[in-house]
Amino acid sequence: MNRVVITGMGIYSCIGKDQAEVRDSLYKGKSGIVMDPERKAFGYRSALTGAIERPNLKGLLDRRARLTMPEQAEFAYVSTVEALAQARIDPDYIERTDIGLLFGNDSTARAVIESMDVIREKKDTMLVGSGSVFQTMNSTVNMNLATIFKLRGVNFSVSAACASGSHAIGLGYMFIKNGMQDCVICGGAQEVNKYAMGNFDGIATFSMRENEPEKASRPFDRDRDGLVPSGGAATVILESLGSAQRRGATILGEVLGYGFSSNGAHISNPTVEGPVRSLQIALKDAGMQPGDIPYINAHATSTPAGDASEAKALYEVFGASNPYISSTKSMTGHECWMAGASEIVYSMLMMQHGFIAPNINLENPDEDAARLNIADRTINKDFNIFLSNSFGFGGTNSSLIVRKWEGK
Repeated sequence: MNRVVITGMGIYSCIGKDQAEVRDSLYKGKSGIVMDPERKAFGYRSALTGAIERPNLKGLLDRRARLTMPEQAEFAYVSTVEALAQARIDPDYIERTDIGLLFGNDSTARAVIESMDVIREKKDTMLVGSGSVFQTMNSTVNMNLATIFKLRGVNFSVSAACASGSHAIGLGYMFIKNGMQDCVICGGAQEVNKYAMGNFDGIATFSMRENEPEKASRPFDRDRDGLVPSGGAATVILESLGSAQRRGATILGEVLGYGFSSNGAHISNPTVEGPVRSLQIALKDAGMQPGDIPYINAHATSTPAGDASEAKALYEVFGASNPYISSTKSMTGHECWMAGASEIVYSMLMMQHGFIAPNINLENPDEDAARLNIADRTINKDFNIFLSNSFGFGGTNSSLIVRKWEGK
């Protein structure tokens, strides 16, 4: 079995457009949440969202390439450029190597709606445009990135609701661990346009604290009233240890364990038992005990049921060892399909720079959260291992354990 290491990362989110900006925001506990008047005018109950600009790719990609890319593919392109640069993987190396691509994505709403609007208005499908079909498909991120970067390894999208990005990294880890790939570009991407989240708003999922956007996302807080939708993209370069060493790459971390489970219950209501099994499988895969984990980046989205069930699961597995816990969604909102990948990047940045980012807006922990060691402020602390949780609708659960690389 191959050891699986991380050699590059990239991030494009509401708290920063690259690693340096994101690291500073995490340390300062800076929120990226705003109130969007366009959503309110469109009919949203809650107009809160993560604030993300579409990148300007003119001059970076030709017009033909840009025509096939919805915004989530644009976000993923930017984060992947940063990750490849850090990993020192250039076009010559890609040409000589069968590099894989696994990205989490679970919607492409804007492209579908806008193309249908054209057909309804013009009564002519030929006026939609040749790039539209590639924007509308759920595999659009993989299609575009694999074509742009000329990748020739494994190539498919992972669609698993809000655990998509985490499962993409877990699958990349398994492909490399089992010797089927030497290098896989993994990640997650989430669109942030007004069309993407209307259905969620329609079931009263979102916080209504529109008068104080920065305080709206409140994981584990007793007074939370819903999540805040957000998005962007995150990329993690995974390699076999042998591949990274042959290239002379700088190794950032090692993926030690991947746990997964399905609740097998309600389509949207969470359970405690499902996440507990995911956590236990990840620990077993890593050959670790709960006391070996000093920090957990919780899934906690700021919903009453979701936070409470995760808090119970974390206490059941880690109650005796009492690791530090925080949810970076308190700053970013819920980045949905990208969250499982971005939270690996966030946790890696903390681990590299010796701090634990705060779970902001935690003023009154609920009874389940009060039993946990939740960081409500930035803690300057060196740590070398973390666990990241990601859960999604349909009862899908993913847990990843990563260790800082120390040359062993």
